[in-house]
Amino acid sequence: MPSGRFLMEDFYYAGGLPAVMRALLESGRLHGDAMTVAGRSIADIVREAPIHNAEVIRPLDNPLTAQGGIAVLRGNLAPKGAVIKPSAATPALMQHRGRAVVFEDIEDFHRRIDDASLEIDETSVMVLKNCGPKGYPGMAEVGNMALPAKLLKKGVSDMVRISDARMSGTAFGTVVLHTAPEAAAGGTLALVRSGDMIELDVRGRRLHLDVSDSELERRRGNWTPPKVGMKTGYQRLYIDHVLQADKGCDLDFLVGGRGAEIPRHSH
Repeated sequence: MPSGRFLMEDFYYAGGLPAVMRALLESGRLHGDAMTVAGRSIADIVREAPIHNAEVIRPLDNPLTAQGGIAVLRGNLAPKGAVIKPSAATPALMQHRGRAVVFEDIEDFHRRIDDASLEIDETSVMVLKNCGPKGYPGMAEVGNMALPAKLLKKGVSDMVRISDARMSGTAFGTVVLHTAPEAAAGGTLALVRSGDMIELDVRGRRLHLDVSDSELERRRGNWTPPKVGMKTGYQRLYIDHVLQADKGCDLDFLVGGRGAEIPRHSH
């Protein structure tokens, strides 16, 4: 419930998704003639959907906020995009420039995050690599990254965090996720080093690594992909064929090829 006072249960009792779709349909934002798997068009299904609580499912002319709950960021650190949830973030961190503190993978993070000698303060930008679709593998929910114990003791409750991972939609914090391309695929995230300066500008939808193009190319020339733990089997098949976050993390050989045929019964 980081974005407001209502729960998903309240959304359900207010009318749920059909009510939202009706509002979108009536505002011309939905293709009502699109056919559904039910054999009826979207318009036929949602045209009479009731809204029981207009405070939960608000009309378009009375929005809760001027902007949506998710922002897509782009820049040299995320050429294919990254996402942040401004409604769950700290307003003072929406525009921030800070020194990167880099963790190469989730094991490195757990090993060092509470080390008293770790050079980190509340202005730092925590960067976690190799937790994306290929890197983890599986794009695990580890992007929320707990803050260092020594900063928690000082009363620090939020910091800018960037990764190619996911996190729970109910988590709080100024957390940039789904950075694409991911580190394991050779994205710019793989080239970030501790001490680099990173700029986050949510209003400008920008995520920038303050390192010259020539230096990034030099680092890229020295970069080697992380070793793949699974050499064979389905996990290796997944690693070799999974698409990046901006493409939905689908398998490349499945795109456009599934069809709609009903499979035969197996017994």
